[in-house]
Amino acid sequence: MAERTIVRLGDPVLRERSRRISSMTPHTEMIAEDMKQTLYAKKGRAGLSAVQIGVPLRLIVIDCGSGLIELINPEIVEMSGVQVGPEACLSIPGVVGIVSRSRYVKVKSQNRRGEPTVLEAEDFLARCVQHEIDHLEGVLFIDHVEALYSAKTGKPLRQKEANAILAYRREAYRKA
Repeated sequence: MAERTIVRLGDPVLRERSRRISSMTPHTEMIAEDMKQTLYAKKGRAGLSAVQIGVPLRLIVIDCGSGLIELINPEIVEMSGVQVGPEACLSIPGVVGIVSRSRYVKVKSQNRRGEPTVLEAEDFLARCVQHEIDHLEGVLFIDHVEALYSAKTGKPLRQKEANAILAYRREAYRKA
């Protein structure tokens, strides 16, 4: 088990659609353990997708304060309600945006033994799940925002700084 380097905005792997995991091999087990170590390496981290460590597999780890949740091949099967709030990303440090998400999600996934699981999540956990599943589709939170803010001050980013980040959003849509 080792802490992995988190991939940053600009790395093309963040825009890749992640591949399904057909079975948990020793290699995928190691990736899951490394993701757990990476998530817990610094205080305040809530979620991490495998693509954020450069591995485009459909694997997520989340801990929003109630313990570790692992989602393998997650798929949202039900959504309802609306919540609007701040969101940040380990791959885009120092930046926050206001994002609208569903308040409730129901997610089908698998555990490490390949058995089906169901997670029902509300509020912050639902936000985290949607954020991480977006990563598996090559979608970043900046694709959902109109303005970006400094994570330190809460003030809007200067136009030049915001444009440099949002250019990755516009570029992704041009390529799609």
